[in-house]
Amino acid sequence: MFLGLLMVSCDSDVDTGKFIVGSDYLSVKNKVISIDTMTVTLSTIKLDSLVTSSESRILVGNYDDPLFGKIKSNSYFQVLTSSFNLYSQNSDTDATGYVFDSIAMIMRYDDYYYADTTKVQTLNIHRVLKKFKPNKEDDSFYNNSVLDFNTTSLGTITYKPKPIGQDSINIKLDNDFGLELFNKFKNNEISNESDLTEYLKGFMITSPTTSSSSVIGFNLSSTLRLYYSKGNGDAEESFSKDFVISNAAKQFNSISSDRLGTLIQDLPLSKQNLPSVYTGNKGFIQAGTGVVCRLDFPNVKQLKYLAEKGAIVDAKLILKPVKNSYSDRFPLPEKLSVYLVDNMNRIKSTLTSNNVNVTAVLNNTEDEFGENIQYELLLGPFLQKEMLKESDKKSGLFLTMPILSKVVDRVVLGDQTNKESKLKLQIYYITY
Repeated sequence: MFLGLLMVSCDSDVDTGKFIVGSDYLSVKNKVISIDTMTVTLSTIKLDSLVTSSESRILVGNYDDPLFGKIKSNSYFQVLTSSFNLYSQNSDTDATGYVFDSIAMIMRYDDYYYADTTKVQTLNIHRVLKKFKPNKEDDSFYNNSVLDFNTTSLGTITYKPKPIGQDSINIKLDNDFGLELFNKFKNNEISNESDLTEYLKGFMITSPTTSSSSVIGFNLSSTLRLYYSKGNGDAEESFSKDFVISNAAKQFNSISSDRLGTLIQDLPLSKQNLPSVYTGNKGFIQAGTGVVCRLDFPNVKQLKYLAEKGAIVDAKLILKPVKNSYSDRFPLPEKLSVYLVDNMNRIKSTLTSNNVNVTAVLNNTEDEFGENIQYELLLGPFLQKEMLKESDKKSGLFLTMPILSKVVDRVVLGDQTNKESKLKLQIYYITY
């Protein structure tokens, strides 16, 4: 009757499962129909770009992902200082007595990490050569933004990340650079913020692709520290001068991925979808790189022909993470955000129900075979609106990470034909 688009699994006055019909619907003539075979299509989208400035996290590192390819994040930031003297006194008569000692970048962990932190990581710090000026008119920097930098490293550290157990790492920088910066202040050549940013435009931190297996987060309290001293008879006084990241808008992460050899290596532009039939019956989501899943319900309007009067009173979508796609190194997020999108993949709004944001919530109850590990998404109000639409324009849904721009978390979901991780939609329709 409905062109093979759906089948009625069961129907009864009151379903014996978890669904409970409200008292307003209960009547001798009313009938609840349970439908579990309506088509749901799953596809993968690559967003054009994500804003990564003003996110208050330095994200740096890289790793090889067996499903998403080579993931890499470089971070750019600008530093400023609150004082343009080497000394606290108003007089500079003692300035000639100060001598340079060393300079270092102190990177403070912010507790975020992803992938394998048991292996050593190398970080290189480079000097940015151009002013922090966005390429677009909105004054933001994006995950695909880059700035020219000096290819010669100012400092290097090879270490084993301990983002939870330690406070910070200390990266010693080039003495010639430190001495030059010291003399600029000692000789009053830098006397204000403009002088400083003209001379020291900023830094870029990167990790060589051959020496990293993780991406690590550092917070904006990370500090460039200049050490110097002054002789005073037999004693020597030690001093330090801090340069901090005071403007979060001038800090951003450039996050990239090389998907060659993966199922999603041919992701098209953001206005187009890559159906799951071409990606091993899977849909892919990753923050940072802008990879999201799209859900469509092409036959939902057919439901209104089930009866002269009827309504969708409840619907639950079950999304299964693909087996062996997650682990301690690639953990599953607790929730997935859901957005309404049009046919051009333009986000219209967050999906809401009764003015509350709707999310896909992870159920990770332990069981022997992992059958209970799934995301549950309630879609009754959304499908009811789609069913009753007068126009032919249909809305789809985007599934994304709750945090998009300062993490690289990811998840892989099965579609309706995935044998081991099958997507399921259960609809309860009432006739009256």
